[in-house]
Amino acid sequence: MSLRHFIAIDFETANQQPSSVCSVGVVMVRNGQAVDSFYSLIQPEPNYYTYWCQRVHGITQEATDNAPVFSQVWQQLEQRIKNVYFADQESDDIRYQIATLPFVAHNARFDEGCLKAAFKVYQMDYPNYRFYDTLTASRRQFGQSLPNHQLHTVAAACGYDLQNHHHALADAEACAAIALNLL
Repeated sequence: MSLRHFIAIDFETANQQPSSVCSVGVVMVRNGQAVDSFYSLIQPEPNYYTYWCQRVHGITQEATDNAPVFSQVWQQLEQRIKNVYFADQESDDIRYQIATLPFVAHNARFDEGCLKAAFKVYQMDYPNYRFYDTLTASRRQFGQSLPNHQLHTVAAACGYDLQNHHHALADAEACAAIALNLL
């Protein structure tokens, strides 16, 4: 399998609830090249932060008090994806077209779970996005030759220097680099 067109995505959450996304980072890859990126803080739902989550990513409630809610951010993101991938096509059914593009995430079960939970909370129709997992690909490719398969370790093994780990956009950029290397 060789992925040439995909969307690398990473969420950070405010608490243990998967719907509590407080930031999203996205890298759009077309023909094997990163062509656009998107980052936004998000007012989480439920809107509270746990100490441990804050400690991981450093995002605070004060930082997201005036941030848009998930449904607003996703609307912006869908438009951005449309502009990158479908500018040369005439179609009103952008949700279907975006659903045909695969998403890539490191530990996709987490990020896909966040996406589904946020869609549910905001009563949005989830279009069954297809996800590929760079964590699974890493385990298959590297086996026990790595000390672990955490994002920063796998990124380094793929020749990518991940700076600012746990910033959603930085993590999405690393995931895109891993996907291009392993998928």
